Amino acid sequence: MSATQRAGVMSPGLLKVVEKAEKEPNTRFTSLAHLMDEGALARAFHRLRKDAAVGVDEVTVEEYGQGLESNIRGLHERMKAGTYRHQPIRRVHIPKEKGKTRPIGISSVEDKIVQHALREVLEAVYEQDFLDCSHGFRPGRSAHDALRTLNQVAFNREVNWILEADIQSFFDSLDRTKLMEMLQFRVADTALLRLVGKCLSVGVLDGEEYSEPGLGTAQGSALSPLLGNIYLHYALDVWFEREVKPRLRGKAHLIRYADDFVIGFERQDDADRVMQVIGKRMGKYGLTLHPEKTRLFSFGRPRDGRKEGKGPATFDFLGFTMYWRRGKRGVWALAFKTRTARLRRAIQAVKDFCRSHRHESIPEQHVALCRRIQGHFNYFGVNYNTESLERLLWATVVAWHKWLNRRSQRARMTWKRFEELLKDFPLPRPTIRVQLWGVTP
Repeated sequence: MSATQRAGVMSPGLLKVVEKAEKEPNTRFTSLAHLMDEGALARAFHRLRKDAAVGVDEVTVEEYGQGLESNIRGLHERMKAGTYRHQPIRRVHIPKEKGKTRPIGISSVEDKIVQHALREVLEAVYEQDFLDCSHGFRPGRSAHDALRTLNQVAFNREVNWILEADIQSFFDSLDRTKLMEMLQFRVADTALLRLVGKCLSVGVLDGEEYSEPGLGTAQGSALSPLLGNIYLHYALDVWFEREVKPRLRGKAHLIRYADDFVIGFERQDDADRVMQVIGKRMGKYGLTLHPEKTRLFSFGRPRDGRKEGKGPATFDFLGFTMYWRRGKRGVWALAFKTRTARLRRAIQAVKDFCRSHRHESIPEQHVALCRRIQGHFNYFGVNYNTESLERLLWATVVAWHKWLNRRSQRARMTWKRFEELLKDFPLPRPTIRVQLWGVTP
């Protein structure tokens, strides 16, 4: 983020923290909690989604905002007096593929405000420390940036071997004691650290069952992604960039997005050495690599003279399957297609929507479908992935026609009538919206 951009979104106090953190990477900040004033809390409130799910107190964002000034004032006074307490988190389970679910923690509106304000202060410090290999949940960075980096180093033949790693239940396994020790490398403000501790050590209400986990940080908390980045900054990024890479014989690249990461190696012997020690390194911080999803394999760019149509192994990263294919001019290029399970889930979600909303007006259905499809295209619309986008679009067309046709037994929606309807209510067309290449090879 440039100095001009920072000045537009940060308070003068936070800007001073940013400047000091940049110039003095070993400084410990002793006075940060005062930056969480009423203005910071109000900014945090206005960052909340108006339709956000309610916490255990069932207070909505709209309801909290009706007495915003007095609510913020009361919250700030309790924080200064040390009497603020984080309410239990309401846990819900989001479906995943293969019948699995992902637990998400939903905090109360007031607790979300505190989390956002804390994140703003901690980001001012740690964004200056984080390394370029980290891309997830950081201002001005995205998953596409991580993919571009992977694409560049692979095309330049700096990656011939890939270590694909999967940390089991990272956010549930994070060691809070070690995290608090890590925070003290840069933060010496006990008041701020106590607030972080209150956001970590909270009870969980899962249906009617109440528990107080001793590990982890709740997924869904506004603070969790930043705390996860801080944890892996010390546990993985700094270790690899400053201790491992100088000892390797060839080039190596760590590319991390939150708890998803891959490491590319130029030489096999370097890759073998890191593969032998990375599990022990993660274990030192209470983390476990999934034995079936962590692997080392050859993934070098094929020689351009090869006549075969396919390259070596494929692998998944950030919702995409990566593989080598020939470009328009016969040059081998890294290609990206939507991961099969991810595409299947997107298609099923569209089918479910068309079925459950079939009695709504056609304009309402059209707006919602366009929003869903366009959101998918915005992320997955990358080089060489047009076929996957077209599959989603066609599945949407078929499902929409099917459930419109079933709305009434008297007036059937024939295919001809449906084609006329699509002229008035067109669906988004598959387009490559994100270039992971400077030019198409």
